[in-house]
Amino acid sequence: MKASRILTTHVGSLPRPERVVTQLFAQDSGMAYEPAEFDRVMREEVDAVVARQAQVLVDVVSDGEMSKISYATYIRHRLSGFELGEMPRATPRDLDDFPDFKERLARLGATPKYQRPICTGPIAVRDLGGLHQDIANLQGALQRAAQGAHAPVRAFMNSASPGVIAVFQPNRYYASQEQYLQALAEAMSTEYETIVAAGLDLQIDAPDLAMGRHIRFRDADEAEFLRNAHLQVDALNHALRNIPAERIRMHVCWGNYEGPHHFDIGLDRILPVVLRAKPATLLFEGANPRHAHEWEVWAQAAGQGLIPQDKILAPGVLDSVNNFIEHPRLVAQRLLTYASIVGRERVMAATDCGFGTFAGFGAIHPPIAYAKLASMAEGARMASEELWKSP
Repeated sequence: MKASRILTTHVGSLPRPERVVTQLFAQDSGMAYEPAEFDRVMREEVDAVVARQAQVLVDVVSDGEMSKISYATYIRHRLSGFELGEMPRATPRDLDDFPDFKERLARLGATPKYQRPICTGPIAVRDLGGLHQDIANLQGALQRAAQGAHAPVRAFMNSASPGVIAVFQPNRYYASQEQYLQALAEAMSTEYETIVAAGLDLQIDAPDLAMGRHIRFRDADEAEFLRNAHLQVDALNHALRNIPAERIRMHVCWGNYEGPHHFDIGLDRILPVVLRAKPATLLFEGANPRHAHEWEVWAQAAGQGLIPQDKILAPGVLDSVNNFIEHPRLVAQRLLTYASIVGRERVMAATDCGFGTFAGFGAIHPPIAYAKLASMAEGARMASEELWKSP
């Protein structure tokens, strides 16, 4: 069945209420953690966040990543082989060029606070109870939202790519990065397949393919970064081998933080790697001042026949680090641009990144985040009217 309008979605994380943040830090530290209370709070807040997405006319919704302290470090609660360690956390290279600004961000609390796992033993699935609870919470919330005026079209759940785990959780056990990625791919494939078997779309979070350049590989040359990026995509594709491409989306970004971003690797340099990945739907930054121009890269790639016909583009039409509410007409213009590149049926409206990347950390005032999403829905409606208007 062909699309009759541009659908709206977002990258996954949404602002977490304070009681959710309190529960997540209790779970992560193991102190004052009561599993029954944790589950009750998450169930109630997933209900609320799905209802709020439906209220602002988001078509493809998520659980807001309520139960995850961050998009990558949550895995230590599900996989064996990780323990907390004392290691210096890599900082973005662009912030190091402006040390006073970096200190200002830290003083304002605009830096994530979470414990960093390190791989110190063999990786295997340890406990997927949290995943099954997440799925049950989202399914229940969807059933209740279906009774409302704007029922979601479908839903997705986020999961970390093998590459982003490897980039941000240092390996101190496996003999090589390739072996580490292979072990992660085998372990994460169970989570991926479980999400899709439950009737949800799977979103792979893969900032390693862009942000990894100026963090993990900041002191390497570009060739070394790209070599590792290809290894990361190989591992991901292996982990996704049993899942149809149309059930998978992948998010690529350069880091969801306010900063100069002048060391961000260009989309043109990583696009061949990104297009090798199996997921059919690609979510990427397209609204912020550092990457809004890169529709030209997509246009050039399309003109050269490099974008596979099964790929759907979901550009960010909302910036996720400022509190401006984008005008619906600007949203429409951005969507019309991408529709002119790949066709109206192959475009979705999305956000640059999440609105709650780490628990307790987010640049966007929560009510403004939802106002932005509402503006996105209105802009998608405007673009759809133009794209599907009668001849």
